[in-house]
Amino acid sequence: MLEEYKKFAIRGNVIDMAVGIIIGAAFGTVVQSLVKDVLTPPLGLLTGGTDFTNLFVVLKEGTPEAPYATLQAAQDAGAVTINLGTFVNAVFSFLIVSFAVFLLVRYINQVREPEEGPAPPPTIKKCPYCVADIPIKASRCPHCTSELPEEPTPEAESATAG
Repeated sequence: MLEEYKKFAIRGNVIDMAVGIIIGAAFGTVVQSLVKDVLTPPLGLLTGGTDFTNLFVVLKEGTPEAPYATLQAAQDAGAVTINLGTFVNAVFSFLIVSFAVFLLVRYINQVREPEEGPAPPPTIKKCPYCVADIPIKASRCPHCTSELPEEPTPEAESATAG
């Protein structure tokens, strides 16, 4: 059973998943810092000096009783609160992470899709008598030995059209 576990653990998918989780956790920390330290202070200024971290509603007061200057003070007093500011920060974090993941998936899809170009000219055709695949330039079928009708080439068609 230990050998099976070793085989499972060193498979490429498991290692890729582990690397993804580790990078995702680190990315989450960076995004939380971006939201908390970079985005919410200017948004707070735009909304009249509101500090989103300390935006909360007291449902049940603790001891000592309200008012509480900060969310931490309310939690230290044992108050029951609805933490609206923490939720707003989490929504900002989610939007940033989801947008970053969208950009990553979009880039990966662009890399995976082959560039569309003109289709290569055909190299085989079907014999009208035995329906075997034969080279496009063949004048006789190698399977049934039938003479093949002359098919007009694109060059010949353009010469007769003009």
